[in-house]
Amino acid sequence: MRFEQRMFARLKFLEKLAELSENAFENFFQDLMCALYPDFVDVRTHGNLGDLGADGLTLHDRQLYACYAPSTFDASAIELKFKSDLQKAINKRSGQFDTFVFVHNDMRGTHPEIAAMLAEAQRAHKPLNIEIMGRRRLWQKIMKLDLAEVEDLLGCPIPITDSIYGIGMEDLEPLLDHLKTATVSPDPLHRIPQVSEEKLDYNELDGDSRESLVKAMKSTHLIDEYYDLRIMEIQRKEVAEGFRIYYQQVREAWTAAEDILWQLEMYVLGNMRHDPRTHRAAQVILAYFFERCDIFEQPPADWRPSTTSGDAT
Repeated sequence: MRFEQRMFARLKFLEKLAELSENAFENFFQDLMCALYPDFVDVRTHGNLGDLGADGLTLHDRQLYACYAPSTFDASAIELKFKSDLQKAINKRSGQFDTFVFVHNDMRGTHPEIAAMLAEAQRAHKPLNIEIMGRRRLWQKIMKLDLAEVEDLLGCPIPITDSIYGIGMEDLEPLLDHLKTATVSPDPLHRIPQVSEEKLDYNELDGDSRESLVKAMKSTHLIDEYYDLRIMEIQRKEVAEGFRIYYQQVREAWTAAEDILWQLEMYVLGNMRHDPRTHRAAQVILAYFFERCDIFEQPPADWRPSTTSGDAT
């Protein structure tokens, strides 16, 4: 899909998610997972057996999924259902799964009480893994589908239009705002690690693109500070996974490094023109996920740059 198609599909997904609750949300989730994974087993309620604490299982990854999508949020009710489903799954499906995934429809993210409940469950049931899947991870799953599958899942055509989108990934908007107000200027004491230099060479990033990334790398510490101060490790991982998925899709459609970087910049900013501060902030975000190896390819251990590779500034 083109960038504009992805943004249109994302808007339709968010509209649909806002309307889905209870069985409708569960059916949507099962349709999505069945389209993605041949080994996904969608578990339906059956008579007195119920669903034995599961709405779905992936046989290869050994993950069990349980959906929580009430029409009206009630932390106490969700906690009771979660504990009941988890205990039923442990008692009735012992040996079938290693990870219990809490799938929810809360557009605002995970409620603090629910997050605390999940953390406590993780401590109480080691070595079982407890994970969360909300709108960000659901959208990341949808991004892996082809156009026809997305249209079928969302129930609408995804047109090719020249619409203008101001922000490509609204989950990054708070980070962009933070970087714009911070002093996004090169730190003269910050040295670019050798691995980044080699990665720039390996991916044939040179000229203005290389210069912009190298300059931005000297401000990436601001992003670590942003996530660390807010204790947002889950969101950092979700954003990183989104970048990985989007990069893989872009790489299939574009071959030149500058074109790939341009597409990734639209993923952050949309396709609207922005002021210089916003553009610099976006470059810092791209440099950060470049350094973390979430975007672009890592050179093999035995790879060495040719003598014609561009020099970093």
